[in-house]
Amino acid sequence: MAKKGAKGGGTIRKKTVTRSGKEYTYWEARITVGRDPGTGKQLQRSITGKTQKEVREKMAQAVAEVDRGTYTAPTKLTVGQWLDTWAGDYLGGVKSTTAAVYRASIRTYIKPALGASRLDQLHPHAVQGFVNGLKGLSPATVHLTHGVLHHAMEKAVELGYIPNNPAARCALPKIEREEPRPLDDAQVAALLEAVRGGDMEHLVTVALFTGLRMSELLGLTWDAIDFEGRTITVNKQLTRQGHRGEGLFQSPKSNKIRTITPAGMVFDALRRQQIRQAEMQLRAGPLWGNPHGLVFTVGNGGPFNQSKAGRGFKSAAAAAGMPDFHFHSLRHTYAVNAIRAGDDIKTVQGNLGHATAAFTLDKYGHVTERMKRDSAARMESFIKDVMNL
Repeated sequence: MAKKGAKGGGTIRKKTVTRSGKEYTYWEARITVGRDPGTGKQLQRSITGKTQKEVREKMAQAVAEVDRGTYTAPTKLTVGQWLDTWAGDYLGGVKSTTAAVYRASIRTYIKPALGASRLDQLHPHAVQGFVNGLKGLSPATVHLTHGVLHHAMEKAVELGYIPNNPAARCALPKIEREEPRPLDDAQVAALLEAVRGGDMEHLVTVALFTGLRMSELLGLTWDAIDFEGRTITVNKQLTRQGHRGEGLFQSPKSNKIRTITPAGMVFDALRRQQIRQAEMQLRAGPLWGNPHGLVFTVGNGGPFNQSKAGRGFKSAAAAAGMPDFHFHSLRHTYAVNAIRAGDDIKTVQGNLGHATAAFTLDKYGHVTERMKRDSAARMESFIKDVMNL
């Protein structure tokens, strides 16, 4: 027997079905949610529940959403199925290395915990529980994993699969910012001495005095260097070895091409690198191959990969008595020295390729604060000297 539905129209019926010889009873309501744009026919949706009261409440909510224009039809997709779709179809705008990181996060963390849940039934509290369960990971990894889920759920909202993003208001662990560790002047001198005459000599020198990222240095080609104009154009970076299906190079970080004007000694180092590369080519003979004109290569002209550069630097740093420093420390060293030399933050930002000057100031603001204190101390000393005249 049909029962009149709650306010908003529609009817509620009690239904009984037999499955595998067993009878199941439930309540069902049908509401009109709009019209098919092609045929003009009414589009109806079914709402079910264990009790009449439950269905009546669901129907009232659905009718109110239809009236407000916010109704979203339920989907039978699981979270795992949607994540697979999202990762397969909606990551075309990100770099291949970034997409690989996203897919690894989905495979390793998100799908095992949430993949079996219905997409339209994923509750914010369940997402918070998932995030809390990642406490064994670093805060940065937790933020990354949550970010992947958030992006995927946001696309599901855009496509009308779910009305709201269940990952939108999660409480995340605080990321403690590590202060950059640059090399001091004595350490720079020791490192340059340790790499002198070796494969890493010119790579380390250029890194120290330009602040270029490792991948930008390893992707640097001779046609990007203007010896006469004293400029270097940073227009690409070397793709990591495991992600070269789409090519040897990818665009710079943040897709920003920049031109820098480094100190003259950088061009001296690059001239010496030209001579060294010519000697390498003579030794390699017919085995030599450097079709892209890479500045830094291995003995046969092939790319000087990130892993090799990282190991080479660690070895040289250890020989110089600095086993805890990484190649990226050279970038920090350049930034700090540039600020100490009087470069303004906007100039340092442009040379480093940071997205904003605010980011640069946030990262290296402690240097400017220390410089202000030193300046105040010098002025205090000056005033005392004048007063004692």
